[in-house]
Amino acid sequence: MARRAKCINNYEVMKTIFEKIQELDEVPSYSKHERFVEGIVNAINDRIICVGDALPSVNSMISGLGFARETVIKGYRELQNRGLIEAKNRLGYFVADDNTKQSLKVALLMYTIDTFQEQFYRSFRNELGAGVHLDVFFHHGNIEVFETMFSLVKNRHYGMYVISPIHHPRTRELLNTIPRQKLLMFDRYEPLEGDFNYVVQEFEQSSYHIFEELADVIKQFDKMVFFHNPDSLFPPEIVRSFRNFTQEHGIKGEVLREYEPGSVEKGVVYYVNENAELWNLLRDCNARKIEPGKDIGILSHNDEPVKELVGNGITTYSVSFSEMGKRAAQAVLSREPVHQVLPTNLIRRNSL
Repeated sequence: MARRAKCINNYEVMKTIFEKIQELDEVPSYSKHERFVEGIVNAINDRIICVGDALPSVNSMISGLGFARETVIKGYRELQNRGLIEAKNRLGYFVADDNTKQSLKVALLMYTIDTFQEQFYRSFRNELGAGVHLDVFFHHGNIEVFETMFSLVKNRHYGMYVISPIHHPRTRELLNTIPRQKLLMFDRYEPLEGDFNYVVQEFEQSSYHIFEELADVIKQFDKMVFFHNPDSLFPPEIVRSFRNFTQEHGIKGEVLREYEPGSVEKGVVYYVNENAELWNLLRDCNARKIEPGKDIGILSHNDEPVKELVGNGITTYSVSFSEMGKRAAQAVLSREPVHQVLPTNLIRRNSL
């Protein structure tokens, strides 16, 4: 209540907002757009308007300032993107936040915070810079949680929504409710109607190409076993690549739900993607004096520092999540259209 009492009486608000914008006429380097935005920012800083207060309508701004409609709408849009104001249907624009130091307000909706997602986050956060307000949410690959988190962030009126989607029919319906210029899809690609922005990886063709690159080595073993739990978050496209590769190259291939501790066999290439299963496999190798890269082969998807150290080095293939985070942040800051599928790279180590 004390904070609210400091605001100027509503009777004077509109006139004073116009004055705050017009007093910037004395700054010759400012465009009309910059005067409009900075004038409203100054009005918020001076407590002329507070959170929840209505702003003059577009028509009032045009008549009061003599600015073009496009200039007023563009100015209000920038203030929305920064999270400072919000538009309410048929009611106009209202002050939503008084933290005027932030240049942009971003919602980041991720799967989880495992090692490689953390690489993405750190790179994304660093590239955005301190002037951008970032809120982070997780959906854990669960569509109900995704819907809940999505509704939460959408109602907070962010300037940008950076989302790693779930492969589910309801995902498309939800994402279609976000204005295209405010949406950036990252990590996994889900098709939407019309043009939209994305910085993602591709799984099916890239996995097949990696398998082909390793084909000569894989054929030195008796068979290749892929551990894949259909209920996991692991992309199902890779299962198709594995089946196609083994069939087309005459390699005996098996897809098993999980690695059973103690079941390691010589002469097998193990394609392991859950870290818990990889640790169990390596533990069994140590116990039975089985040497990865010689007695068995090991391949894993998504590189992380620990895989360089364990088992005398695990061969992996992966996109660079640091690069993904950097490019996603650059897209958020530039607001330029972006349609990027990052390359998947093979990292050869001793295990295969």
